[in-house]
Amino acid sequence: MTATIEYLKSPELVVKIQEFFGIDYLGRTEKIDSALHNGYEWEYRQSSEKNRVKKITNGSTPSKNDESSSNSDRKQPTEKSDRSSEEPYRVTNKFWYYLFMIGTELGDEIFYATFIPLWFWNVDSAVGRRVVMVWSAIMYVGQTLKDVIRWPRPSYPVSRLQKKWALEYGMPSTHAMVSVAIPFSVLIYTYDRYIYSISAGLAFALLWCTVICVSRLYLGMHSVLDIIAGLVLVVTLMIPLIPIVDKLDYIIVTSYWSPIFVLAISIMLIVFYPDSGIWTPTRGDTTLTVSVCAGIEIGAWLHYRLGDFSSPANPPPYEIIWPSYAMLGMLLMRTVLGLCCIVATRAFGKSISYAFVCFLLGRDKNKLRRSENTLENKNKIIVELSYKFFTYGMIGFNTQYMLPTVFKLLRIGRPDFYTEI
Repeated sequence: MTATIEYLKSPELVVKIQEFFGIDYLGRTEKIDSALHNGYEWEYRQSSEKNRVKKITNGSTPSKNDESSSNSDRKQPTEKSDRSSEEPYRVTNKFWYYLFMIGTELGDEIFYATFIPLWFWNVDSAVGRRVVMVWSAIMYVGQTLKDVIRWPRPSYPVSRLQKKWALEYGMPSTHAMVSVAIPFSVLIYTYDRYIYSISAGLAFALLWCTVICVSRLYLGMHSVLDIIAGLVLVVTLMIPLIPIVDKLDYIIVTSYWSPIFVLAISIMLIVFYPDSGIWTPTRGDTTLTVSVCAGIEIGAWLHYRLGDFSSPANPPPYEIIWPSYAMLGMLLMRTVLGLCCIVATRAFGKSISYAFVCFLLGRDKNKLRRSENTLENKNKIIVELSYKFFTYGMIGFNTQYMLPTVFKLLRIGRPDFYTEI
């Protein structure tokens, strides 16, 4: 078992997968042989504090140049000092490259910021709320485990084709978890609500999951063990989570005091997030998912309390109505107007909330923004988490409540939106 785990965890396996999909490592063997021939040994050690790469000699006293290089390495973040980022490679298959670059973006903020609003405005908000709650819970557990387990991402000889998440730990892969959570929760929550081919939906969900998971290996951002752990974990979590969320969403929307509990629990999850020992962007990303979910649920609650929601004329399952030209025009108007408002909400919400929290703390916002990202920089952590909670909470609220209300006033909204409890 130990040998199997080490094999699945090994960076050499990631390299084989990269090479299979057309990543050509140029002169990798020759460079290593040359380094060993000159009396140097490259020892790649992953520190519990930061992923560092150090050059050491075989029993000889380091020269001044070596000492200065070592000191420089200690000051640089992982993605700049890691030898794996310097290893030359060539992309020989553009199809796989662009496919996996697109695939990995399906687990990024840009995808969430477009997919979630578009689903609410143009498809089904009741299904959307449940999918967002599953996504938020899955992301919170995955991101928390990353900072508890603290396993580094693959190092040498892996070349990372993407550096964006390099400061985060790797185990488990939250991309792999989201690749199951979003498409399969959509499939589960819609299969008895709409009439469509389940086999086609299952094939699409499997393809979605496969592209995202393989993309993380192709880009050198995860080991095979990270991916497998993420898949096993998300399946285990979704078995009880799917029915719980289905009932919990209705309780939150219809209960009188639910916004207080939603806000209190959301804040507690962020405040009591486990300390990873070093600064990583994981806590901020987790705040984003929690706040979006809270904003959406509070928006749905407000619709219900104001009497906007009503029972549907006919019970499910429903036939899928393909849009006419007029419906496509309104869909386009909702999309363009809505996304512009989302971008504006993010810009103004971030600016206002950042400045306000800095004012409360008595700190200059410009100096604080330029300061280092460390656990000792408590003021910056408080400001970062506060502005993300407010900004993305407002984005979730506007997605569910404010913008559908605007669409209704402009006569471009979906008539069935207010029957989706």
